[in-house]
Amino acid sequence: MNFNSKNPFLNSKRFSSATSKAEEVHQAQIIDYNQEMTVSGTMNKTAILFLILCGAAMVTWWMAFNGMNPMLPTIGGAIVAFILVIVSAFKPQASPYLAPGYALFEGLFIGGISAIFELKFPGIVINAVGATLVTFLVCLGLYKFKIVKVTEQFKSVVIAATLAIATYYLISWIVSMFTSFTPVHHGNSMMSIGISVFVIIIAALNLFLDFDLIEKGAKERMPKFMEWYGAMGLMITLVWLYIEFLRLLAKLSSKD
Repeated sequence: MNFNSKNPFLNSKRFSSATSKAEEVHQAQIIDYNQEMTVSGTMNKTAILFLILCGAAMVTWWMAFNGMNPMLPTIGGAIVAFILVIVSAFKPQASPYLAPGYALFEGLFIGGISAIFELKFPGIVINAVGATLVTFLVCLGLYKFKIVKVTEQFKSVVIAATLAIATYYLISWIVSMFTSFTPVHHGNSMMSIGISVFVIIIAALNLFLDFDLIEKGAKERMPKFMEWYGAMGLMITLVWLYIEFLRLLAKLSSKD
């Protein structure tokens, strides 16, 4: 079975490794259903991570609107969350512990960033949250009712586009650090807005890949800890989608 995804959590190497470990552990016994990864279990854990993230986000949000500087927990949260992502990518069996930690620290980052946008563009956060939630539900419905089918060609196009976006962002960031170059996705020009719309579309398409890989992981009877692993990967995509919605709405608001 070929598992491919841009998401470092949901790729063939990680899922194949998990399957091999499951076979070793249960080689001489029948695997209990309660020890297997399920789609419903993964979605439940995604909901738990979402609640943790929202709770943590309220901390830096409250700090920003009560005269405190939220930059330290915001930046620190982003750094720690990134480290936990890297560790989990190499140690998926530790996901039951690392995934909640990721949600906690990522929440600190999200809360701080959201407060910054909200102070500059009142009302933008609720719109970005709503857009992210609607996009998630629409994509989930389209996938569940097989309106959108994740074929190998579909995967290839989405992964290629995602890698292109990541490469562009990275190069733009590095160049802008050492020169006066202003990336075209900055500002509120029509080109910049168009790029944001394109990135949001690609982020949304990544949700289909995540759904597909979680479903296949359940069919492959992967160990229970992979539910946390899959939930963490899905949260990464949702966070990316939310941030891109924030950026797009900020560009549109600045044109008024």
